[in-house]
Amino acid sequence: MSSQQPSDEPVYADRVYRSSMGFVSGVLLLALTVWLCGDAVLRGTGNTPWIGLAVALCVVPLIIAFTIRPAVFANADRMRVRNPFRIIELPWAAVDAVRAGYSAEVLAEGSKYQLWSVPVSLRERKKANRQQMRRKAIDRRDPGSAGDPTARGRASASAASEPMRADADRIVDELQGLAESNAARPGAQGSVRVRWSYEIIAPALIGALLLIVLIATR
Repeated sequence: MSSQQPSDEPVYADRVYRSSMGFVSGVLLLALTVWLCGDAVLRGTGNTPWIGLAVALCVVPLIIAFTIRPAVFANADRMRVRNPFRIIELPWAAVDAVRAGYSAEVLAEGSKYQLWSVPVSLRERKKANRQQMRRKAIDRRDPGSAGDPTARGRASASAASEPMRADADRIVDELQGLAESNAARPGAQGSVRVRWSYEIIAPALIGALLLIVLIATR
């Protein structure tokens, strides 16, 4: 009679963090590029169609790299950071800190890696801080109005609702929490691995070189 030992290492689906505004702007830029370069290819004369193709070959990978591609994937064992030109895999045990100043970044093994998909908005952070200050002022003022049902209602609503946080700060706190709670897992051990994204770099360089040659020989 055979029995299977249940695993004490549950598998979690990746949490995905990416900028929705970056994704939307990337789609719009791609549509504009296809329209302009397509028009040059279909209606251009001489070297113009080839220049249009070279521009598309150079620009399309760069648009994808800086808008659609950036993302952070996190599960119970590691964090995978997909930046414009690199993919960084960071087991939680190798992560020293995840923080957000003027940009979101992760510190690991003496190196710093920026999280392109988690843009820091100073305006959003200031707005969140102002809301928290107003909420604290209400909480301090309302306890003295015990006989005022309206004041008690405001205090209860203030306590029950979640404080506003800037998206970048909230995401960084989540990632830092994952790093701290999962660093001891067997599957979270290992070193940082960095891989260059040649599938983005190569076509962009080829397109740029073709564009230079075509313009020089025009």
